[in-house]
Amino acid sequence: MDILVFTTNIEKPEHINQVKPLLTAVPAITGWNFDLEDCDNILRVEASNVSPRYIELLLQTAGYHCRELEY
Repeated sequence: MDILVFTTNIEKPEHINQVKPLLTAVPAITGWNFDLEDCDNILRVEASNVSPRYIELLLQTAGYHCRELEY
């Protein structure tokens, strides 16, 4: 199980509702959440065998910016 952390431009609960179906449709993702209080609007994804690039592209197809944060 990996925890992937991303910076996004998702700022409102309505935006989260738009990407929720995309994230929940991926069986390898076991959990995810957004921290809209953080200045980087953090997305944390718990998943097995999912590349960060896949998550970035997934959100980009919905029109949002998403980039993995290295830690």
